[in-house]
Amino acid sequence: MSFKGKTIVITGGAKGIGAGCAEVFHRQKGNVVIIDIDETAGQQFCNQLGDRALFIHCNISSEKEVQKAMELAVEEFGRLDVLVNNAGIIRYSKVTETSVEEWDNVLNVNLKGAFLCAKHAIPSMLKNGGGVVINMSSVQAFVTQEKVAPYVTSKSALIGLTRSIAVDYAPQVRSVAICPGGVDTPMNEEAFQQSPDPDEVRQETINLHLVDRMARPQEIGEFVAFVASEKGSFINGQPLRIDGGLGIKIGGSKKE
Repeated sequence: MSFKGKTIVITGGAKGIGAGCAEVFHRQKGNVVIIDIDETAGQQFCNQLGDRALFIHCNISSEKEVQKAMELAVEEFGRLDVLVNNAGIIRYSKVTETSVEEWDNVLNVNLKGAFLCAKHAIPSMLKNGGGVVINMSSVQAFVTQEKVAPYVTSKSALIGLTRSIAVDYAPQVRSVAICPGGVDTPMNEEAFQQSPDPDEVRQETINLHLVDRMARPQEIGEFVAFVASEKGSFINGQPLRIDGGLGIKIGGSKKE
């Protein structure tokens, strides 16, 4: 696969899955635009990538900032071909324990942000003859752990957004939802560290996967790149699970 001459915009691209996607697209000769709210991490990562990489500081829940970011991407590289809506946050709470502020924060980043980025990226794609919108959902759109009400709602809704984009803009623009299982990312590690025994919780998470490990961010990136490439051109409007077998065994854990 080669993305030479193509421009790929990745939100939340400074770390974790987003960085894994950026590394793969950049290795495959694409122009990579990293959008992130973490200016230090984002700029450092772009410096590591080198040529054909641009960092844009952006709060994706702000339409004004998103519109400007997409304009800057096109100004820099002349076109926009792939959008990876990867930026996401998680807050742990049940419905009755979730404040309105927490709910709005998670939905603003995970869902509204994806909507805004698609809204302002698709017109540029159409000018080029087409493109691909990848929405980073989660296996938790299908199976759900406890106390993640805002997160799982946002990830489930992304599948609906994916279908709508696919139906409304076919055949020029494809849209696919990627649904990873556990991935070895800073966000997951932060969650482990909040528990009394991080190592135990990490191992419990690993045990849920039949492959006996979590995914590497670059693995998700390779899958995303395949879906976004011509080799994946017959995939449209679908949620695709890349989850190591998480959630298919009755009883849940591989070790049970």
